Parts: sequence; C-alpha cells; structure tokens
Amino acid sequence: MKKDSIKKSVVAAALATSLFASANVTFASSSTQQIVDQARMDMKNAAYAYVVPAQKGKIATSKELYPALNKAKASYAKAKTAITKSNAKNKAAMLKELDALYNEKVTRGIIPYIDAYNYADKYLNPIMEDIEEAEASKNVFQVEKSYHALSAQLKSRTAILYRFSGKAARDLLLKEYKDPANAKRDELQIPVTIFMGIVEADKLTQAGRLEEAKDVLLKVYPLIDKVPASNAFPGFKQFLRDLYNQKIDDKVGKETVSLRILGTSDIHTNIVNYDYYKDTASNSLGLAKTATLIENARKENSNSLLFDNGDAIQGTPLGSYKSSVDKLVDGEEHPSITAMELLDYDGATLGNHEFNYGLEFLDEVMDDANFPFVNANVRDVASGKLAYTPYVLMDKEVVDAAGNKTTVKVGVTGIVPPQILKWDKSHLTGKVTVDDSVQAIEKVVPEMKKAGADVVVVLSHSGLGDTTHEVGEEDVTYLLTKVKDVNAIITGHAHQVFPGKVDASLTNVDIDKGTINGVPVVMPGKFGSHLGVIDLTLEKAGDGWKVSSSKAEVRTIAKDDSDVNQTIVKAVKEAHEGTINYVRQAVGATTADIHSYFSQVQDDPSIQIVTDAQTAYVKAKLKGTANENLPVLSAGAPFKAGTRSDSEYYTYIPTGELAIKNIADLYLYDNTVSIVKITGADVKEWLEMSAGQFNQIDASKTGEQQLINTDFRSYNYDVIDGVTYEIDVTKPAKYDPDGNLVNKDASRIVNLQFDGKPIDLKQQFIVATNNYRANGTFPGVRNATETEVYPDENRQAIIDYILEKKTIDPSADGNWKFAPLPATAKIMFESSKNAAKIIPTDGNIQFIGEGTDGFGKYSIK
Repeated sequence: MKKDSIKKSVVAAALATSLFASANVTFASSSTQQIVDQARMDMKNAAYAYVVPAQKGKIATSKELYPALNKAKASYAKAKTAITKSNAKNKAAMLKELDALYNEKVTRGIIPYIDAYNYADKYLNPIMEDIEEAEASKNVFQVEKSYHALSAQLKSRTAILYRFSGKAARDLLLKEYKDPANAKRDELQIPVTIFMGIVEADKLTQAGRLEEAKDVLLKVYPLIDKVPASNAFPGFKQFLRDLYNQKIDDKVGKETVSLRILGTSDIHTNIVNYDYYKDTASNSLGLAKTATLIENARKENSNSLLFDNGDAIQGTPLGSYKSSVDKLVDGEEHPSITAMELLDYDGATLGNHEFNYGLEFLDEVMDDANFPFVNANVRDVASGKLAYTPYVLMDKEVVDAAGNKTTVKVGVTGIVPPQILKWDKSHLTGKVTVDDSVQAIEKVVPEMKKAGADVVVVLSHSGLGDTTHEVGEEDVTYLLTKVKDVNAIITGHAHQVFPGKVDASLTNVDIDKGTINGVPVVMPGKFGSHLGVIDLTLEKAGDGWKVSSSKAEVRTIAKDDSDVNQTIVKAVKEAHEGTINYVRQAVGATTADIHSYFSQVQDDPSIQIVTDAQTAYVKAKLKGTANENLPVLSAGAPFKAGTRSDSEYYTYIPTGELAIKNIADLYLYDNTVSIVKITGADVKEWLEMSAGQFNQIDASKTGEQQLINTDFRSYNYDVIDGVTYEIDVTKPAKYDPDGNLVNKDASRIVNLQFDGKPIDLKQQFIVATNNYRANGTFPGVRNATETEVYPDENRQAIIDYILEKKTIDPSADGNWKFAPLPATAKIMFESSKNAAKIIPTDGNIQFIGEGTDGFGKYSIK
C-alpha cells in the first residue's frame, strides 16, 4: 500500500470512529450484546405468554405465566449488569432502552396481568360461587350478604383489571370475570333492596314502630315489578311479593298506589341531538335522546305522568328559524309541540323564553297542542284575569298495590318569573302583568285541593332561590316547597341539576331522597340532558288519596347515540334540515380564530365584534335625531363562557368563512338592539356591577385564589366599548350578583377615561345594548333618562355588519384590563382545556392542569 493511501485509511478510520462516537453507536462486546439481545427476547416473550393465548381466546393463568416472568426478570437484571460493566460508549442510552422495554413488557404488561388474573380468580370467582350456591339453596340472607361483597369488590378494586397492556387479554378477562359479575350485581340489586326493606320493616314492627315499618314497605313495594326477568332465584319475584303482602296485610293494608311524575325543562328547541352552532351531531343534548329515558321510566311504572317546565320554543337557530325565517303560520304545529305530542306529554307550563316572540306567536304555538298549558301568575291587563289556565285536574287511572284499577286526581299548575315584564318589555307592556310567584301558588293550591286534587304538582320555571321571600323575585322554588299541600315540584330556569349540589344556606335538603323541606324536587338540567323522576307512594285516605312517601332523582342521557329516538328525529326532519341550510349561509370571513375562552379575564374578540356591530347600527339609527351628536358606547357580554358547569360551553370559530351558525354562536339570544341614555356616572356604576364577576383578591395570601365568582352569570359581565378602564380586584365588589348595593364606598373601576381623558361624570352618553339589559334594573342602566328598543335583532345587526365589511379582523381593542395584580398572589381561573392550545407564549396566562368538572385550570399575572 502506498504511503498516502495508508494515511488516508488512518484518517478515514479516525473520522469514522469520531462519527460513530458522536452518534452514540454501541461498541459493546459481542458477549454483552448477546446478553442484552436475550433479555429483550425474554421480556417480549413474557408479554407474548399472555397476549398470544388471548388472541386465540384462551386466558393464561398466573401459574402458567410465572416461569416466563421470572425468566424475563432474571435476564433483565443480567443485561443491566452486563451493560454497566461493559466498555460501551453509550451505556446510558442502552440502559434507558432496556428499562423502557422492561417497563412496557413486564412492569405494564405481564405483572399487572397476573395481578388482574389473581384478583379475578381469588376474589370475584369465590363470591360468584357463593351467590350461585345461595340461590340454589334459596338462602336469601346469604344472597344478600354475597351481593354486598360483590358490590364492594366491583366498586373499589376492579380498576386492577385495566392496568395492563394488551386489548385482547383485557377484553377476555372482562368477559370472563367482570361482565358476569356486573350482570349478577345488576340482577340482584332490586331484589336485595326489596328484601332488605322487608327485613328492616320486620325489625321495626317487632319494635312497635309501625308507622316507620309502613313507610319502608310502601317505598320498596313498587320495586317488585322491576325485578329482572333474568333473576336466577326460582320464584324470587313471587317470594318477595308474598313476603311483602304478608307484612302489609298484617300492619298496613293494601290500598296503596305508586305514582310517578316525569319532568323535562329548558329544552330550548334542542329536539334533535344536533348542535346547530357547531353544525354537527351532539350526544350531550336533544329531546330525541331524553325520549328513551321517558320510555324506560314508563316501563318501570305505568302509573306515570309527563310534564314540561317551559323554555321549549326558543334557544337554538331552530327556534329562530321557525319564528322569523320559515315563520309559523296559523294551523301549523311548532316542531317542539310535535315532538312533545309524540311523547304523550300530559301538560306543560310557560318559561320566560316562551314570551320572546310575542303573545300572538305564543298563542299560535299553544293552540295546536293536544295537551294543556298552565300558568297561575300572568294576568291580562284589560280584564285583570289570569291570562292562561291556572291549573288542570287530571283523573289518572292507575293500578294499585293489589293489582286493581283505581283513579287518582292529579292537579298541576305553574309559574313564570315576573321579570318577563322587563326582559320582553316591548312585547308585554300594556298587555299583561305578572303576580308574585309564591303568592300565586299560595292562592291557587287551596283552589286545587277544594276542587278535589289528591296530588298537587307545581311546574316552577324558576331557580331554587334562597330562604327569604322578596315579592317579585325571580327564583323561588325553595320557598314553594314550604307552601302547604304542594306534593311535587319540577323546577328549572337555572339550567342546573337537582338532586345535586345546592348552596349551603338552603336548609332541610335531602340529596339522597331528592327532597327539600320534605317535598320531592327535580331540576333536569338543560337541552334535554336529563329527565326528572319523582316517585310518590299514595295511600287511601277516605274517598281520596294522600302522599305517604316520596323520592326524586334525575337520569342522564347516554353519552353515545344509542338512545336516539328516530321517530322524534323523523317527525321534525323538515324543520331540522331547514335550520341546517339556514345556518350554513355564508355572511363573510374572519382573518383569525374567534373564541370566548378568555372572555371573562381579558378584552375579547368575541365581544368586540358584537359591540362594534351594535355601535354601527345605533349610529345609523341616531342620524337626524336629537341624540345624533352624543357619543355612542356599546355594551356586550360573554354569553358562552363555560356557563353553568359546562366545560364545552364556549364559542370557537376557526379562521375562514363566517356563516349564520357562527353569528348565532356569538350571539345566542333573540334579543333586539336597544339604547339607553345615561351619564358618565351611570357608566361607572354599570361597570361596577359588571366587576362583581370577580372575587376579591387578597395580596397577603400565598395560597391559590379563584378569580371568577361562579355565582355571577357570565351574561351579566358587560364590557363597555368606547371608554377605557381598569378593574382593581383587590378591592371589594360594590354590588352583589343581583345588583344589590353591598359596599357603598367600594370602587373597583379605576382610570375610567373617554376620548383619552378622565370621564366627565355629568356627560351624557348613548349606550348600545339589548332589550334584556335596557329594560332591566342593572345599576347605571336603571338611571336611564331615555330608552329605545329597535325592531332588529342584535344577531341581525351583526350579520349586516359583517356583510358590509365582508372580511373582519376579530382582534380586541384592549379598552379594559386589570389594574396591576399582586405579584405574589396565585390567581386562578377555569376555562376550557382547549384554551391551552392557543395561549400566547408571551402572555400573562398560563395553563396549570386539570380543573373541576372537566375544566382546565389557568393562572393569570
């Protein structure tokens, strides 16, 4: 070889060695590599030991798997030692790769599989065998004992069956062990509940506590008809019935009836399981899904009545479509009524949104219904009489505990918030008045009882409220539970769920029984998300009946589309498809995404578009009027901001085409543009009210502090564009969420300016808003010297604004911000977890992690 060739070879070798080293290429000895390769193979084989049999339908036992596991462990330990002692230049990388494989195949593979198998074999199997033996010997006491043992296992420990990798093996274990255990638990739940009730009643009887024994028996008797036909105990159903009748013959008497009251509320034209704003199917809403809950509840107890608690005809683009695009005509049935008739509703009341389109439209909706609407507190101005049927009495044919047909007279009435006079002032002024809700029920219930009502049901389109009665207040359901002779209440309006969490100030609330002050109450969520179920046990009292016990619950629709009632979907197909075509109409384009994720904590584009459109509309309307030269401000609020514990309830519109569905998502309500004439001082009070959305931040605290007051509705957080200001959240709020003055000298609004200068508190302004706010009693607004409600909807003003602009830049103008926040304070708020994807890297908001109820947790500086 030539001398220069030798030099080149040496250089090449050196360069190659350098490159290999920089690339972490292993230079382990062949023996070390063989040990590592063997470990890899043994670890993979350990996983194959349970995965491969499972793919062939066979469950590998722990006894069969221990040899493979032990071999994998030994090989892994040997390989780690070999790598550590080797001269390999990338020991760390090799060890990391080895550990990762061990973690995948052994730590998260065969070991938890063996644990799962051992758990099922040692715990579930013996209990199932005990139950089988007890059923065969008809040992009801042992069945009951084993049932509780099984329930405890399934509740506390079955997560162990999911902790290993390998879908085929997991599915096989679940099919072999958990699924039969679940089925057996479900099969036994009702009969064991009945048996326990009978045993409890027997003990109470022996103790001489006959009335308590009677109540227990009356509660469990309706369950006998629900005992699954699949129950393996021969004659168990008849055994329970005979045992019950033996007790009831001795101590109670057979003339009892189980009556079921079913309720929906705040459907808001969500008939089909479809989100018109996102233009896609949704399984979180839809009366077509609630329909299956209704059907199942009726199967459980044929002695059922079904009522709706209002807000049925407005709320989605479908409601708008039938009120203003494909307008309802005389003799035409509203889609909501069509669906309710198919579900055989027995009655309904009016919600506040029933009045959004005026009295004539409401009359047209109601006159085609084959079920009655009731309301006991809206009066006709001209006659002074109640404008609608205050109550109806229904002779409900039922089957009593002895299997005999009989009749129960059920009375139903309803109320609506008096605030409709403000919210729909343009439609209602001079036409109707509204009585106080509590006083109305106190008056009508005695009339219903005098007319022969055995049972009184109140449809309360009102939130729970508080314990103190103020005449004319909005939320009164808690107070209605104290009205004598009210036996059941379906409530709503607040879009919440009861039985569920309530304010601590509400006393005598039994969440387990679903009662408030002893009266069963249901609030079935919103948009068809839940069905309220009230079970009343009635006993004979002279010629009539009286309620002896009660229980209330809410049931949730399925998370998938398995419960969609296609009959309902087909019945409203024309209106549904017409609405979809309507909302898909393009009106313009946006150069950036529009969302409301941070609309409560910073100036926000989703509000800016609304206030800009309102300003343009009002300025055009004021031309040629006495107010033409007054400065125009504009108020807007975040309508979709995770409202009422819904972590997906936000606006999100991607860059590109803007359609009507997007505008409807920006502006949910069928409000009309309105103006108020107020002073600079009133503007400040208006903003002070809005600033009540925030909790007071304590600069001295080191722990986390929540920024948002969740009792404050986001739609009451008005941002006023046209002025600039800061909000100092270290100061107390001046007003509470209802607009009551709570801190007279408080001032959260600082540096309030107009046209770059401190605002003149005496200067007059025109503020563009909506009819809801203009006719309300918001601080500042209530001092208006002029109010005018225009005929056009705010939504239409936004559409016209975008049509004129064609393309919009949805950036906010930054007219408000927080005054400097305490540097050491940990200030938190919650929003959608999706918001984490669009936080600016240089911003003052940071994603922290999981929040509550599906929200994300964020910090703000």
